[in-house]
Amino acid sequence: MRATDPVRAGRALGGAAAAILVLEGIAVLFVPRGIAPTEGLGAVRLTVLLVLALLLILASGIQRRERGLAIGTALQVPLLATGLMTGAMWFVGGAFVLIWLYLLQIRKELLGSMFAPVAVPGPGDADGTTAP
Repeated sequence: MRATDPVRAGRALGGAAAAILVLEGIAVLFVPRGIAPTEGLGAVRLTVLLVLALLLILASGIQRRERGLAIGTALQVPLLATGLMTGAMWFVGGAFVLIWLYLLQIRKELLGSMFAPVAVPGPGDADGTTAP
């Protein structure tokens, strides 16, 4: 199934990707509270978690750019790796990774590619096609 308006679909999917990344960043900010009483929260762990949360939130802001989706996809690996700090993050991170993969699958079905930029029609292209 292809989108009838790929530009609009691309913008909607970019917004969904940005929202997912913000939620992931917020979830990572809850990890220090979960591990402080049990395993202890050192400076290195806290720094890693804060940097990851910041990167996830910043990546949400670049989802309109060409490489935004690839950066968001790359950040799914350290998100899942937070499960090494607390077991609950295997489930939370895994759920977010599955949601991200589902978003990529929808993008592939609607736009034809998971990572290719959406072609914006020029001002002279009323039907959205370009002349050879």
